[in-house]
Amino acid sequence: MSDLDAILQRIQGLPEEEQEEIKKLAIEGTKEQLWVPNPGPQSEAFFCEADELFYGGQAGGGKSALACGLAVTEHQRSLILRRINKDAKKLAESELLGKIFDGDRSGWNGTDLKWKQGNQSVEFGGCEMEVDKQRYKGDPHDLIVFDEVTDFLKSQYEFITIWNRSTTTGQRCRVVATGNPPTTAEGLWVIEHWAAWLDPKHPNPAKYGELRYYVRDETGREVEVDGQGPHSIDGKDVYAKSRTFIPAKLSDNPDLCADGEYERVLDALPKELRDAYRDGRFDAGIKDNPWQMIPTEWVLEAQERWTAKPPEGIPMCGMGVDVAQGGDDNNVIFTRHDGWFSEAIVIPGKETPLGTDVSGVVIANRRDNPIVVVDCGGGYGGTVYKHLKENGIPVASYKGAEESRRRTKDNQLRFSNRRTQVWWQLREALDPAQPGGSSIALPPDSRLLSDLTAPTYQVVKQGIVMEPKKDLIKRLGRSTDYGDALTMCWSEGGRMASDHKQWKNRVGGMTGRAPQVVMGHQTARRR
Repeated sequence: MSDLDAILQRIQGLPEEEQEEIKKLAIEGTKEQLWVPNPGPQSEAFFCEADELFYGGQAGGGKSALACGLAVTEHQRSLILRRINKDAKKLAESELLGKIFDGDRSGWNGTDLKWKQGNQSVEFGGCEMEVDKQRYKGDPHDLIVFDEVTDFLKSQYEFITIWNRSTTTGQRCRVVATGNPPTTAEGLWVIEHWAAWLDPKHPNPAKYGELRYYVRDETGREVEVDGQGPHSIDGKDVYAKSRTFIPAKLSDNPDLCADGEYERVLDALPKELRDAYRDGRFDAGIKDNPWQMIPTEWVLEAQERWTAKPPEGIPMCGMGVDVAQGGDDNNVIFTRHDGWFSEAIVIPGKETPLGTDVSGVVIANRRDNPIVVVDCGGGYGGTVYKHLKENGIPVASYKGAEESRRRTKDNQLRFSNRRTQVWWQLREALDPAQPGGSSIALPPDSRLLSDLTAPTYQVVKQGIVMEPKKDLIKRLGRSTDYGDALTMCWSEGGRMASDHKQWKNRVGGMTGRAPQVVMGHQTARRR
């Protein structure tokens, strides 16, 4: 319990007359202030010391009001963002000009969506396209707010917050995210970013309002650390950023909950929206795009089936390698034992500048002589493919743009290219409606979930057309490396281990018996 909660609890325990007197004193003492937060979670969020605060949950909890209130009372240079420009303008008109300034438009520039008086400014903006983040490059703000943060891409959030800084001595800098639980797969990164508070499976859950500290290691991944630091990362002392989550509730906002009208609106929403907006449930299901290549629920079910170790007696039969030879990207590798997939093996590209470096990682992680599928579509995987082949390792070259002559399981539709075929066949294997259900087991990785559920498709006269990769990258602001590596891993080698007599004799001689390889899916056979 925070100090503020303790004070409020003590006040609520006083006689009614004394409570009313305290309210009068509070009103009198704050009447000269431009904006005052409501008692409860909004006040706790206002005074929160976290470098990154997520104030969210139920609709109507006063999240947008907090953003504007902080900007005009606590900060010099503020940036308040919505994903869509028109929504940013509406937010400025309603919350800042309408409620806080009571219609006074002094200092307001409607063209630039910026309010300025003296040295203080509040800028509103949108970030509709992924590349729009570049508009905020190099422009420092001591307060950056992402209103409805689940509408933003992770790449936009991480890039824009680089410029959360101030040159004014003593001016506090912070990032505030507001919003409701994600209703599409693209917003799932928010649950990952605040996993200690929002993910029920987090190994070390945090209490609401509790500060946790994070740094990035040499691979670029976030690591939780104990306190601000300094912490030694790759030989350099760095300081950690603090983060927390405070839930917002409709009942905490007297302006909206007084007559019950807004609550009735939320009660009438469809179930998936009711779970997100009325109940603020971050564990509720999301609504898929009707043309989503792989349904989210199917991936979640496959992740529920996953175990930390592969099924006993089932050999490794495939590896998928998405190559990042040098640069800032990562090499991503998945291995599989029939329908069971390993956790991703992630190696920074800067650690593997040569094809032989990537080949070495592959060889070090191979077991049981599986086939290795290497992405050769972009040119980076060619040397890896060549080196593995020269060393006698069974290897397949994967080029997603190549023609496919295969059809869907029901033999009704063709595929526009190899990439579409491979992703669709994984979809067929994940389908729980097939005879016997699905036995695919995927590691519970939020990045993998996001990748597999991101692409869309169309059905045209020629067959199934998957969303072009360049369009997908433009929409997401990143490549689906995890999803690509996993689908490549699935594309080859399904029957290799069970049909390879030499392999069975070799392993059988070592263990005293031949391994029992269970094959039950049409899509698991050699393609």
